[in-house]
Amino acid sequence: MAKSSSKGSGKPIPKVKINLNFSPKQEEELLETLKVRFEENMHRHKKLEWPGIDEKLKSNPGKMASLFAMESTGGEPDVIAFDKKNGEYIFCDCSEQSPDQRRSICYDREGQQKREKQGINPGGNAVDLAAGMGIELLDEKQYRELQELGPFDTKTESWIKTPADIRELGGALFGDHRYGHVFVFHNSAPSFYAARGFRGLLRV
Repeated sequence: MAKSSSKGSGKPIPKVKINLNFSPKQEEELLETLKVRFEENMHRHKKLEWPGIDEKLKSNPGKMASLFAMESTGGEPDVIAFDKKNGEYIFCDCSEQSPDQRRSICYDREGQQKREKQGINPGGNAVDLAAGMGIELLDEKQYRELQELGPFDTKTESWIKTPADIRELGGALFGDHRYGHVFVFHNSAPSFYAARGFRGLLRV
């Protein structure tokens, strides 16, 4: 497990910042980045074509804002599926390691507040940050499906959406990829580590 950010140097943990505002030039650059990533990773989205995705993105500025937040925090979002029933393209954080600008965070607000009452200040919490970005926190099933396109989190860990019964008992789940296998394990929700962030999913 990664070293806890709450111990060691004693330096304050910077708060994770989410930016949903971008200029027309930044939007153009983001679309180009997404296009290049899409073309370089066709194994993630076989039979899908970029023009349809590009058109959908340009007509959904709110979704573009979420993708900008994902990209600017190190998520490297890419299309991983198309939901035919709802006509939605599914984007996911596909950075090799957990997004580097979303780490040292607790699982949720309750966990974060518990730490802060102890005089320890994490960078935020995964549940609130995902909501603020307009994305979904991956659940265990989605995380394992993503790993079929991977491997991901070979040196890091990612919080995943935790079932209510586990959370009510104080726990939260995270996943990683080690020794050629995907592991899902538990920790207390107030825990935070320098190598643990979270991955999100966006439907467009």
